[in-house]
Amino acid sequence: EVQLVESGGGFVQPGGSLRLSCTASGFTFSTYIMYWFRQAPGREPEWVSSISRDNKTTHYAASVRGRFTVSRDNAKSTLYLQLNNLQTDDTGMYYCRRSDGMQGQGTQVTVSS
Repeated sequence: EVQLVESGGGFVQPGGSLRLSCTASGFTFSTYIMYWFRQAPGREPEWVSSISRDNKTTHYAASVRGRFTVSRDNAKSTLYLQLNNLQTDDTGMYYCRRSDGMQGQGTQVTVSS
């Protein structure tokens, strides 16, 4: 079965950190450009970051640049997103998505004092 499964979300205070993971199965992970998106309640999905197939090129939304870091381990078919210095505006459901639009069920990140 083709799947993307996110994990690592949780509740954190402002300034805290989390590491999200997205484990792929059922397809050749290394052949896809991968993305992280997020969606806050009542808002449209927002692109967060993307990473090339070879892990060499990354891009970030302005709102997260310098605080979030995307990476991948093709041998483990896993995508990561390190979230540092989290702010309340970072609250939302975080999804990984492959370049043809398929995405996982998401993992919830809640930032609150």
